Amino acid sequence: MKGEYEYTRFLPSVIQANDMKYLAGIDVGTTGVKCIIIGQDGKLQSSCTESYPYYTPNPGWSEQDPSDWYKATKEAMKKAVEKSGADKKDIIALGFSGQMHGLVALDDNDNVIRPSILWNDQRTDEECKEIIAAAGGLEKLLDMTNNTMLTGYTGGKILWLRKHEPENFKRMRSFLMPKDYVRYCITGQKATDASDASGTGLFDVGKRKWSDQLISILGLDKSIFPKVYESDEVAGYVSKDADIGLAEGTPVYAGGGDAVIQTTGMGIVKEGTIGIIIGTSGIVSMSLDSFGRNTGGLLQYFCNNDRNKWQAFGCQLSSGGSMEWVHDSLYPGESFKDLDAIASKSPAGSNNLLFLPYLTGERCPYADPYAKGVFFGLTRSHGKGDIIRSVMEGVTLGLRDIYELILNANPKMKPTEIISSGGGSRSPLWRQIQADIFGLPVKTLTGAAEGGAYGAAIVAGVGAGIWRNIEDAAECLEDETLTMPIEENSKAYEKLYPVYRGLYSDLKNRFRELG
Repeated sequence: MKGEYEYTRFLPSVIQANDMKYLAGIDVGTTGVKCIIIGQDGKLQSSCTESYPYYTPNPGWSEQDPSDWYKATKEAMKKAVEKSGADKKDIIALGFSGQMHGLVALDDNDNVIRPSILWNDQRTDEECKEIIAAAGGLEKLLDMTNNTMLTGYTGGKILWLRKHEPENFKRMRSFLMPKDYVRYCITGQKATDASDASGTGLFDVGKRKWSDQLISILGLDKSIFPKVYESDEVAGYVSKDADIGLAEGTPVYAGGGDAVIQTTGMGIVKEGTIGIIIGTSGIVSMSLDSFGRNTGGLLQYFCNNDRNKWQAFGCQLSSGGSMEWVHDSLYPGESFKDLDAIASKSPAGSNNLLFLPYLTGERCPYADPYAKGVFFGLTRSHGKGDIIRSVMEGVTLGLRDIYELILNANPKMKPTEIISSGGGSRSPLWRQIQADIFGLPVKTLTGAAEGGAYGAAIVAGVGAGIWRNIEDAAECLEDETLTMPIEENSKAYEKLYPVYRGLYSDLKNRFRELG
């Protein structure tokens, strides 16, 4: 039977208010920056978000102005500090999360050369093929990095810049990823962390260092690469001119790329627990206690925020982004809550209407920049609720594709629950769809709703000595909701899943013809 339960686990308070120290977290996202303050007990004190523009100058291109990130960060952090009521001298550490893979090219005066090319930009297909070929093929590339070169990765962007904007490439003296640029603005120090560096495609994930071999093969100058820290290491201090509402000299920790550190903030720290994030993009992720071969390069293997662990995951490019498209393009007059209510009137399977969520190409399980979104099975009998629900289901079925890859790579693993986060986890219907499609209980946890910003604050707390390690810090998370699968719904999805899985192979060549 259906189970959607709300409950809180109360923990004894052992910290006196006047002894409380605080931690700050920043998440430089795609649509906006989120800044939070938490107490040393892990409880959220305040959260503020500021948005910024997003540009698509050509089809398949995605860019942002890095100065917008910093401007928004200053506003959001000042508001978060004020809202928390904390004295800034009691905020003892700042941690970072951010959208991964973006290229911020800097000149010899550390000025931004051009708009940042983002994680979901699809312009580098040819450059990625060239990198794989230069490495000697996929298996040779996996020997160097344990990841294939995907169109979203930073490596392809650097080669695209060299080929298509040679003057800008000649001016480039260093590069950073998005969160690292904002941290540079705050501290004056250029750096990255092992998890974010993993997403460049130029990083030896097993050895947790830049792949000198691949960098040399590609003819790139090693001097342009930032220094790499572990997530809980200090990568700078708040400068006098930072103007973010924190005290000068506050330690700033390296943090992590959002795909990894958001799962840290969800408590995905033990091998075998599956985390699902439905934000603009979607993630299915699991922590690994030991390094393993990324067979076939089908998944993404990155360094964990724990320096002794790794992370296996796959990324779907348009998860919550698909629902945003439905809202903005088809039903702009409805709130997302209204869409949820309308979709709940449609049965499991949306009356045999399927949706492929490849609105911006796809990364996993199919690394295909030419893939397109599809409604399959549409008839005159389908209504508004079927269309909306089919998008939720199509996204979740695609996430199950990634889940199956993780299971195939770890056949001894027997997951018992899923921890869900992101905008999709705030919808009771979407939580139910996740439970039914995966056939597992789905939990949400307090703190996890704050995404990468919470993980960033947690990791900063580990660095500052509040907790011994990330596993200890995860004990602060409290259970919020539990959703049990409905057997009859799960059976309906089991019948539809093979049809869904077959659609991509049926349409793959047609996608390229359109592209």
